[in-house]
Amino acid sequence: MDLNDYVEYQRREFCNDLPCPIQTLLNEAEGTPRYDTIRKICQTDCIHTTYEFHHWLIQKGYLVIRQRPTQ
Repeated sequence: MDLNDYVEYQRREFCNDLPCPIQTLLNEAEGTPRYDTIRKICQTDCIHTTYEFHHWLIQKGYLVIRQRPTQ
């Protein structure tokens, strides 16, 4: 499979696309002392599910692939 015509998922693309209210706060707090406190919400108590993320990936045309294990 030639991957030259594909783009890689960019960090927080899902969060920004929704837009997630926590991600909105993070964007506003970038570079401030509040940033790390807000970031911990994402790390431990994300308000979205993997189900939502998986279906967003499909809707946006992303493929989840991995290299075949060598034998």
